[in-house]
Amino acid sequence: MLIPSIDLMGGKIVQLVQGERLALEFSDVDAWVRKFHKFPLVQLIDLDAATGQGENASLIEDFVGRLPCQVGGGVRSLEGARALLDRGAVRVILGSALVREGTIDREFAKDAAKLIGAEHLTFAIDTKNGYVAVRGWREQTALDPVEMIHALESYCDAFLYTHVDTEGLLQGFPMDAARRLRSATSKKLMVAGGICAHNEVQQLHAMQIDAVVGMAIYTGQMSLETSA
Repeated sequence: MLIPSIDLMGGKIVQLVQGERLALEFSDVDAWVRKFHKFPLVQLIDLDAATGQGENASLIEDFVGRLPCQVGGGVRSLEGARALLDRGAVRVILGSALVREGTIDREFAKDAAKLIGAEHLTFAIDTKNGYVAVRGWREQTALDPVEMIHALESYCDAFLYTHVDTEGLLQGFPMDAARRLRSATSKKLMVAGGICAHNEVQQLHAMQIDAVVGMAIYTGQMSLETSA
């Protein structure tokens, strides 16, 4: 399945290259809601909240009221996660909150599953140079993504893996990484980072992995006509 990605920054829909350089921005929310309304799931990320530089709460509320969204970016507390679900999010994405002082915070994950429900949780595992990166990809850890999956898979419904090294570059997603991750868990698995063609989506689908796509959609490199 293809999952369109909506990244928010400064009150606009944006696309960044490797989480740093602004490449595209759009102000017409209604246009993208119309484009994505047939998809069973859309990914919505608040980049400002992820980096601690503000938030886009009103835009998030608008999107979750009109599209089936899993929402993430700067969700640091269980109260914040619950609030997103109450506003209409299908699932909440937790990432940086799962890492404390460079180690996996299993207790937080366990509490999240108990108080919110594992069925409502997607755990994000983002890597740079092979290791997990947090705080809007600004902070590098020594954690291996497979190690993190093994430690946390009892407490969530799905994993979201972003390969930051290829994010926004439209050069393709590393299928060897996809295979390694797929062999690590039987949970739902979504991957992002450079996916640029429908044949990649098909390859991932054959591995029972969903493809989260942003840049290729917004540049028009990938058509949505046959994707929903």
